[in-house]
Amino acid sequence: MATSTYLSNPSVTINSVDLSDQCTSATLSVKFDALESTAFGGSSRVYTAGLGDHELTVELFMSYAASETYATLATLVGTATTVLLKPTSAAVSATNPSMTLVGTYLETLPVIDATLGELSSISLTFRGGVYTAATS
Repeated sequence: MATSTYLSNPSVTINSVDLSDQCTSATLSVKFDALESTAFGGSSRVYTAGLGDHELTVELFMSYAASETYATLATLVGTATTVLLKPTSAAVSATNPSMTLVGTYLETLPVIDATLGELSSISLTFRGGVYTAATS
């Protein structure tokens, strides 16, 4: 059985700002509501895709420097934005597709999450938006 292994170093761009150097984790879940389309005479239930309900969760170090985490995200709370992810920072290709959420919503920004002796980090969840994947 063939397998692929890569060192995880994804590219994370939020609102056109590359925050890869602040990101420690990214999980994108692509989900569509299941709509039943079973008709009379059917012997099994049949479903079709409904509305998309995608979700992206990212873990970021909280930096207050210019063009970093706080400066990029502070004005996005309660608005829709664009987020782009790639498995690596290399050019987009069949083996390094770009995944984009356009119009994804950021509901909450924890502006301070600090613990003595630890690096400050935050967890963000972007919800909804139109999902696309590109290989070129």
